[in-house]
Parts: sequence; structure tokens; C-alpha cells
Amino acid sequence: MTRRLSIAWPDPGPFATRDRPLRILAASDEVDPALDDERNREALGPIDLVVGCGDLSPDRLCFLADAFRAPLAYVRGNHDRGGPWPQPRQLPQPWERTSQDDSSGLPLLGLSWPTRDREPARHDERAAWRQVIRLAGTNLLVPPGGPTLIFSHVPPRGAGDTPGDPYHVGFQAYRFLLDRLKPPLWLHGHSAMAASPAWHVKAGRTAVVNVTGTVLIELTPAA
Repeated sequence: MTRRLSIAWPDPGPFATRDRPLRILAASDEVDPALDDERNREALGPIDLVVGCGDLSPDRLCFLADAFRAPLAYVRGNHDRGGPWPQPRQLPQPWERTSQDDSSGLPLLGLSWPTRDREPARHDERAAWRQVIRLAGTNLLVPPGGPTLIFSHVPPRGAGDTPGDPYHVGFQAYRFLLDRLKPPLWLHGHSAMAASPAWHVKAGRTAVVNVTGTVLIELTPAA
């Protein structure tokens, strides 16, 4: 079942040419079989952007983007990291930068699982710090204008993670980013719904949302 959430977005820019909320379908980790049914997809209404937060196959990502006729931005997780995906349809590269999505008008920053494919898929805080430092060193953390939507596979430490599970605890490096950039919205996967205290939490000014399965997020102009 697709969960729903409404978020007030502080920048009026993405709504300048819209007469309705900006609608994002975010997904990760688990396939939502309800979306295989066209009637269920139609019931969700129009989608402006599909966001993948890791551990979904390329076929599934392509299916969601094609079925909703929406652009796709995604990161890769611990189970789908590695080299290029061999598949017939061309996927865009993982979104590992800060830049504006032309279709939605939203500045996006994507953070894939930080360890390389030849390394074990273990929780590696040092790798997450290297990832953040590399982005900072190339100015890829500089927002291109307006508030940034951040999406990652692993959540920030202490915000939507599973503290009692050393493999599913959030990255402190990502918490540094959250506290520094203060994005209105941070989407993530990786944390099992059954083990998480809540699927969306507030961390300061940031709404942190666990999109395991699928979540429909409506961004509305802040009053």
C-alpha cells in the first residue's frame, strides 16, 4: 500500500507554473505489488517525479517511471551497488550531485551507498565521510538555488534510523549534512518498516521520510 504525506515547501519557484501540488512517488527496498495494477496507479493520480532510494532493480525503476510517465532520479543501495546494470532500457546515471531537476524545478542531492562494489557491503562510517568530503571538495554540496531535497539509501544518524541495529543505524556524516544544509525534506530507505519507530520524523526543520515500499509525497507552497 502506498503511504501518503503532504509537506509544505518553502520555495515558491517549483509552483510558479503549476495549479496543483508537486507530486513525488518515492520507493525503495521492497516492491509494492499494488502498483502492478493499472487501476491502483490511476487512483494515485499524476506523478511529477519518481525517486528511487536504493535496492530496487533497474526493471522496477524503469517500470515506475514508464507507468507514471515521469522522470526518474535514483540512488543505489547496499544490495544493488556496483558497476553498470546490464539491461536493454537506458537508465540515467545515479543522482550523486546537487543540481536542479528540470522537470520539477527542485534542487536535488542524491547519496548512494558509499562503499565500492569490490568492498563488503558493510556499514562504513568512514566511507560515508569520504563521500561527503568528496562532494564538498567539488562544490557539489552547494545548492543551485532554493531549498534542496536530499535522498539517500541510508538515513542520517538519529533521524529515522534503527539505533539498536548496527547495520541499519544512520550515518553520522549524513547527519552532519542535515544539520548543515537543513533541507526541508530528506528521503531514505534501508530501514525496515517493522523495526523503525516511525516512518516519518522531524529533525529540526527537516522532514525525514522512510520510503521503504512506496510513498506519495505532495509538496505544497508554504503559507
